[in-house]
Amino acid sequence: MTELRKLGVQITSQPDGFVIDGRKSWRQPTEPLASHGDHRIGMMMAIAALRLAAPAELESAEAVNISYPTFFEDLARLSQGGVKMTTVLIKGLGLIGSSLALSIKQAHPTVHIIGIDRDDVSLSYARQQGMIDASGTDLAAVASDADVIILAGPVDVIVADLHRLAMMPLKAGVLVTDVGSTKQVVMHAALAIQQHGVTFIGGHPMAGSHKSGVTAGRANLFENAFYLLVPGRTNQAAVQRLQALLQATHVKWLTVTAIQHDRIVGQLSHLPHIVAAALVDQTQVALADSALGLRLAAGGFKSITRIASSDPTMWAAILMTNAELITNQLQDYIDQLLRIKTAIRVHDQATLYEFFATAKVTRDHLGPEQLGGLPNFYDLFLNVPDRVGALADVTQRLAQAQLSLVNIHILEIREEIDGVLQLTFSDLKTRTQASSLLADAGYQIVRRN
Repeated sequence: MTELRKLGVQITSQPDGFVIDGRKSWRQPTEPLASHGDHRIGMMMAIAALRLAAPAELESAEAVNISYPTFFEDLARLSQGGVKMTTVLIKGLGLIGSSLALSIKQAHPTVHIIGIDRDDVSLSYARQQGMIDASGTDLAAVASDADVIILAGPVDVIVADLHRLAMMPLKAGVLVTDVGSTKQVVMHAALAIQQHGVTFIGGHPMAGSHKSGVTAGRANLFENAFYLLVPGRTNQAAVQRLQALLQATHVKWLTVTAIQHDRIVGQLSHLPHIVAAALVDQTQVALADSALGLRLAAGGFKSITRIASSDPTMWAAILMTNAELITNQLQDYIDQLLRIKTAIRVHDQATLYEFFATAKVTRDHLGPEQLGGLPNFYDLFLNVPDRVGALADVTQRLAQAQLSLVNIHILEIREEIDGVLQLTFSDLKTRTQASSLLADAGYQIVRRN
């Protein structure tokens, strides 16, 4: 009864059963449906969810395996025979596209996912791993079958795809979204399909990896990351529909304008990628005549340049689609470097101290509490000895205590010297429990942020 009421069903308990009032449409649930570990409830709610306008998450869906291990596969086949089933088209099966596919499948096993990619090997891998149910290389051949279209290629390709979609017959009620890291140019291109009554929501999951490609995809890539949405004039129901489809990503949703997005992301993501790549290239040239060279690169250098390992094709395209804003931000950065260069040359120690002191204060106070109430993160720093199994011991202790990590980062690691382990938690209570647990185990807590 509780689960059916989540769908807006009017149900009344009776001494010998219950009475359900029929209705033509059901309400989209605002929280996940649940099987409560019962295979019968799980199957009932999976079938009931077929009537919804958008997918809904079913917790403990694996309970159906008790009596019907192939239930979801059979349900998918029956859905293709006439019962409504959501079809999601993902164009671009790189890191982001493949990870979205995995997270959708995790929460919505009956959703039919079509993957499009120019690389046949990527398509084959995605099908073998169960990321997608069908594949293709031509957007025009499958776009009309989709209830939801996710454009997950480089920004310039997304723009071209939006113009192509505007010339295609699409399914009534289709929802189109993207994952591009610049938004003004994408939202402008989306006008072409919006003029035909197609719903478009700009999207950008603020998560990634220095690894790329379909083999790097994982369902938990986005967990606790910010997912920026640029809905424009799109109604809230469409936004909720997209969020319901992607609820297994476990992201923190934020709504911004296209201008806000590009300014913030340009400064916090695009500019740092330029700086990291430039430092690596400059260091390679500067130490080209050294036998040791980059072999001595340790924690600090590796930490600041990690993102230089990102996909060069993607980043070249990103910079082209946000050129004016990034150029201005890059000039401001260059001006700052020139000011410090002058201070070093004239031995202006006061200016240098102010430069580092200001940066330290800002960096030490980085946190969502400074950003108008955004979701917070809580860091714990501890010394870890340079020995085999040290990291595993920490993570195993946390796992046994069922304390969930958001992120883990190794700082200042050198041979035969203790390193600093940064553990990030989603709430203060978990951080406090972890601190006590690890301190009792003999680990030295350096600080808490």
